[in-house]
Amino acid sequence: MPVLQTKIEGRGNGIKTVVPNMEDVARALNRPPSYPTKFFGTELGAQTTMANDRYIVNGAHQADRLRELLDSFIDKFVLCASCKNPETELVITGKGRNEDIHRDCKACGAHTGIDMRHKLTTFILNNRPKDGKKGGKKGMTAEANVGGPMVFDEKEGSDEGDAGMGSGAIGMDAIIGRGADPVLSNPDAICGKVKDLDLDDDEDDADSPYGQLGLWLEENRSASDADIIAKIKELEIVGKHKALIPIGAKLFTDKGVVTEISERASLLQALVTGEKHQKSLLGGIEKLVGLSDDVDDLIAQGAVSKILMALYQDDVLDEDVAKQWGTHVSKKFVPKDVSKKVRKNADAFLKWLDEADESDSE
Repeated sequence: MPVLQTKIEGRGNGIKTVVPNMEDVARALNRPPSYPTKFFGTELGAQTTMANDRYIVNGAHQADRLRELLDSFIDKFVLCASCKNPETELVITGKGRNEDIHRDCKACGAHTGIDMRHKLTTFILNNRPKDGKKGGKKGMTAEANVGGPMVFDEKEGSDEGDAGMGSGAIGMDAIIGRGADPVLSNPDAICGKVKDLDLDDDEDDADSPYGQLGLWLEENRSASDADIIAKIKELEIVGKHKALIPIGAKLFTDKGVVTEISERASLLQALVTGEKHQKSLLGGIEKLVGLSDDVDDLIAQGAVSKILMALYQDDVLDEDVAKQWGTHVSKKFVPKDVSKKVRKNADAFLKWLDEADESDSE
């Protein structure tokens, strides 16, 4: 099994610990990477975020401490209680309130239970491993598949179950159909779907699916995340990075965007699945700020840096993408002089990132 690696990013209230090789570790344990990540959160009383192939625990945590917790996770949820062999699968039995989770050992054949009082068991029941076949009998095998975007809050004294999970986040996989929808749950299907679409669609063309999404968002800013996902499905632009342009430009209001981003964090994490998606979202934000009647007031208030900070802290925006965007002017979304003014306004955020990196290296 690879040694667990950690990287501390940010500073102050935005400081967080990223586990860059969590997928490799989880694959070696034959468990989904969301399970050990969530386990860290329950043990540390910290919020955990799992999106865009990044596994994050809020706060600064040393690698040795997380490795200790990983050992504890392995002991409680991986090793066979009988022979201590790690070659096990998780099997869920029973129904409703009588469900139990067991470790099925491939080495000695033992079927040993897991302490159902641990908070992680509730998470596992709500985020089950893939269906599989075991000894001719249908069971739940813990194949190390990557889960979708999920954000969970662990607060001291919270009740077990949904009370310990971030509001709205737990339902996003169900909302977008991940795991049930062959397009959203299968990257190859997404690629096939993209090939069927007109790649030359202009997002500014009112008749294009992106133009239609923008017009719909302007009239339905208060729509639920589920309704927005349904509209994207209806327009057949699921997985398309250009869909993030109208999301950034039309879903938010120029004066309330920072707060609104936090309110839509789960939606953004579900839609932003790569670097192109991040850049398209930033393009939409650039249009929102740069084409606003109050652009000068927004610039004076440092709006762009605040927006980038909100996206970064909600784990929608990566540091490298933010730095590249903030230091390169483009006329793709707004006139070049406007782009220069908007992106220059990101300097305070970029300086904060640089200072945080310097602090981490000391």
